[in-house]
Parts: sequence; structure tokens; C-alpha cells
Amino acid sequence: MPKPVVSEAARRRRRPTKNGVVLSEDLIVRTALRMLREHGSAGLTVRRLGIALGADPSTLYRYFAGIDDLTLAIGDMLIGRAMAGWHGTGDWRADLRELGLRIHAAYLEHPQAAVLTANRISGKSHEIAADEAILGLLRGAGFPDREAVRVYHAFIDMTLAFAALDAASLALPEQARRADEEMWQATYARLSPATHPNIAAVAPLLVADMNDSAYPTALDMLLTSAATGLRSHKAC
Repeated sequence: MPKPVVSEAARRRRRPTKNGVVLSEDLIVRTALRMLREHGSAGLTVRRLGIALGADPSTLYRYFAGIDDLTLAIGDMLIGRAMAGWHGTGDWRADLRELGLRIHAAYLEHPQAAVLTANRISGKSHEIAADEAILGLLRGAGFPDREAVRVYHAFIDMTLAFAALDAASLALPEQARRADEEMWQATYARLSPATHPNIAAVAPLLVADMNDSAYPTALDMLLTSAATGLRSHKAC
């Protein structure tokens, strides 16, 4: 049964570990991110994390209730990195677009972590701050509360879904990822107009476009739809 999690001050290790570092939640999460990048989710265990930090694995339970709690903290750190330095400009649509691109990019910097955390709800500080900022942009623009929540829901789910999708591709072994990317040229571009007239007609466009993320396009479509709805609401 997991040990109770106590405050940071009460559980902080005062003496350096074997690696000469003083443990903290931030250090543990950053080390876990590095391990995910190097070894994937299967390589993230309490034992391996303890070895990487030069600490007894049981010490980690003074900071996190378990690997799942650490996973939530990893997701929250990614959101925090996305929000770092962001300031609203007063243009709700431009601000929301920038936030979406920031969140998407922050997850793609750590593909293995993104696949592990994009579908989780941490309830931690950075996630809450991001949600507050997004809802503030929408309500401040004049969206009624019900519509603000509807747009927020679509925005954050789409952003995280694309982050998970694109990260999953980046997390593939390089040979498999390259084979996927080459499929548009190797297979789709060679289909006959006699049997596949629609694919053949747009094959060069598919080859040029399909290996790029569709997230910016989908985001712009969502924001255009939201802006149209807001204009209609104000007109009424």
C-alpha cells in the first residue's frame, strides 16, 4: 500500500545522494522524463529511477505515491513548460492559437512522455493554471459559459489528441517511422487512376502534406468555427 505523501519541506532529503544531488520533486520528474526518452515507458520503474538518482528506490515514495502519481506529475510538467513565458495579448483567437501550439510542441519534445500522459487528468498546478487561462480567454471574449466550456472541451481534447497521435509517430523506431513516411510516395503515389481516380488526382498533394501534423489546420478550423458562433451570439 502506498505511503502517505507528505509536504515537500518535511520529506526533502538534506544530504546529497550517491550522485551528489539533493532530491526534489522537480529533479525526480526531470530524471523520469530523461529515462522515458532513453528507454520508453517500460524502462520507467522505481528501481531504475532510484539507480539514476543514486538513491534508494524506497526514498521516491516520500515524494510520490507511486509511478502513477509520478506519471501525473510528468504530464503537469509538460503543461508547465508550455505555459512558461506565455502572456495574453487581448486577442482571444490569437492567444488561444498560441497556447494550443505551445502545448502541442511541449508534448512533442518528449514523445514517450506524451504518449504516456496525454490522456490523463493530473489536477496539478500547471494543468489548473492552463485551464483557468483558456476559460478566461473564452469568457473574456464574450462566450456564454456553456459555449465557453464547449469550445474549451473541444480545444483541449483536440490539442492533446493530436499531441498523442503525433508523439506516437515520433516514438516509433526510426526504421518503422521512415517506412510509414515513405508509404505515401511508395504506394499511394503509384495507384492507378483507373482504379483509384480520387487518390491519383491528389497524390502529389498527399505526398507533400501527409507527413506533416494536421494540428495547425484543425486548430484554425476550430477557432474559425468558434469565432463564427461568437459573432452570431453577439448579433442576437
